[in-house]
Formats: sequence, C-alpha cells, structure tokens
Amino acid sequence: MTYKEALEYIHSTTWRGSYPGLSRIRELCAAIGNPQKNLRFVHVAGTNGKGSFCAMLESVLRALGYKTGLFTSPYVKAFCERMRVGGENITEEELTSIIEFIKPYADSMADPPTEFELITAVIFEYFRRNRCDIIVLEVGMGGRLDSTNIIDPPELSAIGEISLDHTEFLGSTIKAIASEKAGIIKDGSPVLFYGTDKEAYAVIKKAATKHGCEFRTPDYDALFVKNSSPHGSTFDYKEMRDVKIPLAGLYQPKNAAAVIEAAQMLAAKGWNITDETIRAGLSSVSWPARFELLRENPIIIFDGGHNPQGVRACADSVAAYFGTGRCVTVLTGIMADKDTDMAASIISKMAASIYTVTPANARSLPAAEYVAKFKKYGVLATPCETVGDGVRAAIADAVANNRPLIISGSLFLYEEVLRELDAVCPTL
Repeated sequence: MTYKEALEYIHSTTWRGSYPGLSRIRELCAAIGNPQKNLRFVHVAGTNGKGSFCAMLESVLRALGYKTGLFTSPYVKAFCERMRVGGENITEEELTSIIEFIKPYADSMADPPTEFELITAVIFEYFRRNRCDIIVLEVGMGGRLDSTNIIDPPELSAIGEISLDHTEFLGSTIKAIASEKAGIIKDGSPVLFYGTDKEAYAVIKKAATKHGCEFRTPDYDALFVKNSSPHGSTFDYKEMRDVKIPLAGLYQPKNAAAVIEAAQMLAAKGWNITDETIRAGLSSVSWPARFELLRENPIIIFDGGHNPQGVRACADSVAAYFGTGRCVTVLTGIMADKDTDMAASIISKMAASIYTVTPANARSLPAAEYVAKFKKYGVLATPCETVGDGVRAAIADAVANNRPLIISGSLFLYEEVLRELDAVCPTL
C-alpha cells in the first residue's frame, strides 16, 4: 500500500457520515489489541479554543522532556499534521504501515467504522508504537459519544468555550451541548473548565461533582495583558509575570492562562512541571491559521474562525489591533452548514470591502451566494471565481486603500491561500 492509497482508504469511509456511538470504535480497538490502554491522556473538549489549548499544553509538556503525543482536528495543510509525536508529524510511511495493519480488521466489521473512528484507531496505535509518556487528545465532536471517549480515566479532562455548533448531533441549547461535552468526565479525573458561559459552567461542575472529580476554572480576573499585537502577547497571570506567547489574537492569553492552570493540576498529580518549563513551552508554541500574521507589507492575517463565536473573536482582535468600524479588507469563504448569516453580520461591521471565495470542499457555500448575505448590511462584496483571484483582488484593494487584509472563514482555505501568497508576495 502506498501513502496515497492509505489516504484514499481513510477517506473512502466518508460516505458513512457521522454516526455518534462507541460500539464500532470499541470493536475495532479490541481487534487490534486496545492500543489506547496503558497510555496517559489529557482529554480536551469544547467548541472553540481546543486546538490552541492543546498546542500550548503539548508544547509545555514537551519542554519538560516528556515524549508527547498530540491529536487535533482538522488539519490545515497536510493530513499528517493531525497526529504528532514530540512535535513532529506522523510520517507518510508510518501512517501507511498502521493503515495496512488496521485495514483487515476494519474491513471485517459487519458495521464498519466511520472515517473519524478509523482515524481514532490509527492515532491510538501510533501513540502506542511510539511509547508516548503523555498525549494531548482533542475530541472530534461533542464528547460523550465521540470515538476518543473510549480511553480510561485521563490525567485531566479539559473543557473550553461552548457555543451552538453541530446542533444536529449535540442539541440546540448550550445546556444540551455542555452535557455532551461533559461526557468526557470520568471518575476521579481532575476537570478544568476554561469557558465563560454560566449555564455550561453549572452543567460541567455538576458532572465533575457526580464523578468525584477535582473541579477548577481559571481566574480570568487575575489575567492582565500587558501588550498584544499581531506578533503575540505578554501577560501576567496570578503570580507568574511577563509570560510571553507568540500567538496573536486577544483570546490567546486566556487560552494560555487555562494552560497554566492545567499544567499546575498535572503537577499536583506528580508530573514534573515548573513555572520555568511552563514559560518555555508557551514561548515556543506554534499554531497556524488562528489569527496568524502571514505578511506585513501589506498586513495579511489568516483566521480560521468559522462559527459565530470564532468570527466574533476575530472581529474583537481586529478592533483592538487596527481600530473599530469598517477598517479592513476581508477575503472570506465558509461552509454552507455554518451560521452564515451571523458570520456575515459580524464581518460587515469590520470590513470596508469584502471578497468572497468558495473553499475547496463539497460543503462550501458558493462565493456568489455568500455575497448575497452581505448585501443586507450595506457592504460591497465581490464574488471571485477562484481563491487565487480573490487573493489578488483583496491584496490590491488592501494596498490601494492602505488597509490590513483579514482572510477569514474556513480552514479549507488555508493551504491554497498560502500557495497564492507565495506567488504574489513571497516574503513576510
């Protein structure tokens, strides 16, 4: 089997869609020897901020010298980004080897695994083969019935911001969605809730109490951001002073404060974590496509916020860095199953001009249809035939009007945007 064939096999299960439940993943993992057993995890759920939190915490744990695993969704450039050991992506050869090992078991199942269930089995086997000390494991969707939830009680369960997303599977209220996310909580494992919604807080605290878990939240009143720019932030949190992170976005210091709490909770369980290793890990973290500064002349920023909470967070950062009102040029593309009206409403408040494109995905909202969403808000929006056309038009607009360019929406845009930028303005 080649790497291309391995990817084709993984994606061939896409037609099975999403069928929440744990029976298939349990059957498949049992068949391959339950690779998730005897591994130690930090299990992370939430609607927004999971990826940044996971990347920061893994960087802290790696700075300590632990052999770390990291599993996140989705990828932004290459499939192998989703699973890493020691900060390095799985190799194409190792992924192919694991698929060859798992395929006969998956093919023999009367009720075959979904794509995400197959990927989950792959990452468990990958981390077992690499003898990871600790793994930061991001939930795919929800929590209670997510295929990652067959692990034994983790070192820590962390749940971030919760908003209305995937409502067809998780419920139509914050309370219902929080209940699904709280499904990752297991007897005796410490729980960190780093969201801000009071209703979600009540649901998750109740679940933690039921399972006899330590429950903690960050004290955001003790977070003082000294400076924040598209190059990152410096902040104080409780007794820790002048903590630096290279990730832009007003929301990232809050994610970092949550990571500090998580690290301290792990230290209480015996992990050899100190303030200095927390600083070292946070200062060296990398996490692309989340309010990422791509170019400086003109300023070009990519932000993959694609639900209302994510788009609003992007707009807040734009206002803080560049001013309020319609002060930026925006290039945007989005999936049709997202709250496209709300996204258009938020973007319209910050954009002087808008260019829409169609991301390379079957679920994408066509650029011409997205334009119609903006008309009601009185902002000029122009549909573009290709992402390349959109990049060139948006850059020309930003330069002519001396405005920053914000590329916002689906992460499926990221790779093509980078490729076009390399051709149009190759240097940062």
